[in-house]
Amino acid sequence: MKHRVKRVFRILCQKTRRVFDLIHESFISLRQNGLSRTIQRIRNFLSARLHRKGNTVSEDWLREHTYSGEELKSQRNTVFEKKVLFSILVPLYNTPDEFLIDMLDSVLAQTYSGWELLIADGSDADHISPEKICRDYQERDPRIHYRKLPENKGISENTNACLEMASGDYVAVLDHDDILSPAALFRVMEVISRKDPDVIYTDEAVFTGPDMNSIRAIHFKPDFGIDSLRGNNYICHFTSVRKTLLQETGAFRMECDGSQDHDLILRLAEKTSKFAHIPEVLYYWRAHKDSTAMSVHNKSYAATAGCRAIQDHLNSAGIKASVESIRKGDTFYRIRYEIIGQPKVSIIIPTCDHIRYLDDCLRSIEEKTIYPNYEIILVENHSKQSKTFEYYEKAMKRWPNIRLLTWTGPWNWSAINNFAVKEATGDYYLLLNNDTKIITPGWVTEMLMYAQRKDVGAVGAMLYYSDNTVQHAGVIIGLGGGVAGHAFGGVVRGGSGYMGRMRYAQNMSAVTGACMMIRKDVWEEVHGIDESFAVSYNDVDLCMRLRKLGYLIVWTPFAELYHYESKSRGYDTTPEKRARFLREHEMFMKRWNKEFSEGDPYFNPNLSLLHSDFRLKEPVHEEH
Repeated sequence: MKHRVKRVFRILCQKTRRVFDLIHESFISLRQNGLSRTIQRIRNFLSARLHRKGNTVSEDWLREHTYSGEELKSQRNTVFEKKVLFSILVPLYNTPDEFLIDMLDSVLAQTYSGWELLIADGSDADHISPEKICRDYQERDPRIHYRKLPENKGISENTNACLEMASGDYVAVLDHDDILSPAALFRVMEVISRKDPDVIYTDEAVFTGPDMNSIRAIHFKPDFGIDSLRGNNYICHFTSVRKTLLQETGAFRMECDGSQDHDLILRLAEKTSKFAHIPEVLYYWRAHKDSTAMSVHNKSYAATAGCRAIQDHLNSAGIKASVESIRKGDTFYRIRYEIIGQPKVSIIIPTCDHIRYLDDCLRSIEEKTIYPNYEIILVENHSKQSKTFEYYEKAMKRWPNIRLLTWTGPWNWSAINNFAVKEATGDYYLLLNNDTKIITPGWVTEMLMYAQRKDVGAVGAMLYYSDNTVQHAGVIIGLGGGVAGHAFGGVVRGGSGYMGRMRYAQNMSAVTGACMMIRKDVWEEVHGIDESFAVSYNDVDLCMRLRKLGYLIVWTPFAELYHYESKSRGYDTTPEKRARFLREHEMFMKRWNKEFSEGDPYFNPNLSLLHSDFRLKEPVHEEH
């Protein structure tokens, strides 16, 4: 009872101290940033707290995602047609005994037996127990090979010492203080048997405390996307690589220590597109006071190494660009691609009355846009107010780069944009709603730097509602229980999002046509927007068709706009509009049924499609 009272008292003291710390931080922020920015920071903090609560790993979730004894037994008895040997590389350095034993036991517990464990120990003279423990395990299992290194040469060179001993078909790296799921190699082997990929990676969890039940965070990852990888090393653990490909690519580079795995994956991506993702937690990353899992600032050099790895990768690919950490010491990265020449951008804006919004839009383009070579094409669509036409006259006198077209057909967003494109003189088309307002001066440049790449089909931006919450951060297929939805809708501006995904440019399945850039030759190849989708899903369908042609869709958070949404068209409230929406919904589902059933490759199936904030999918409860 005495110990319990002490524990409760200690927790209360910690919580009280935290409250006073937050009050103190708020006063400092008020003095340094003012009231508006401080309120926004408080909202971000509360939003993050709620998001963490939504991603809390419950006992139900753990139970549902833990293999039973019968399942593990079945895996051990499975015989694969193909025989594959995995070489698991583990560089040691002053590893705590309990962490090392947990790691070794997790390898011995693998249900797939075709493995060898290769350990290179760079521990100093004050840490002799790792050698004793490893040699004891080596005597127990001949698949374990231990090598004591004469000196510690860092993570990359120590890992390469492991690699020198490898004789397997695939190579995988396991950190000395982490744990594998007993089914890890079995699941990887299943994928190899079905798909024969060159690189296989899994989801991972971060845990604290003595066992894997104390999960702090889970990284449910998207499938492979080169822009996502350049912005953040999301692949990380647990990754298996075909050894012959690794030999061709080259081993770990010591100049990238701290981000050596990021460097390797980027170099592998230059050699192969055969990546496979297993959307299952098979790797448990231990968070302790000295680990990167607890805080990247424990190894701040990782950010510098990451910048070098990405820069070297871009240089190797012949891509002119610069790389920087988004924040100091941060391992999220911003790529600034060099704009080739000064191509003309045609900004196409369909409009109907609501000239207050249009005026805000045009003024913000004039005031904020630093890219010089652009034209604006207004497409008048059945305005009824005389002041609208008076405004057009004034606008064209004020801004000589504005042209006015008139659409006389029925309302059809797709047809209107196709019509405008025929009159455009630009090399790039930037589709823009009239109810948007530019925030970032470099918005055109940020989109153009991606749109100019030959592998990119369309580029989208970060859009906010007027209350500074997110309206659009990319489109996810199936989100919201329907056809598609906006990622992070309603999340407070300035937040990081799930696993930092609001902070860096990445590949998505689609982006909204409210602000979308597409290259002229790509537009012509895809034959523009399908006019069968008059209002709904036309932008998503366009992106899906681009992806089918092999193009990437990129969303960037560095082009920011406000979007007041549907001011010209209005909402689907009438019976006629509702019927049209249902027709377009049915047509989209029929056309993309296969892709819809397979799920969005850039959204993990373990996350909930009922919410836009990437929270965990609700546990499945069996009915009795």
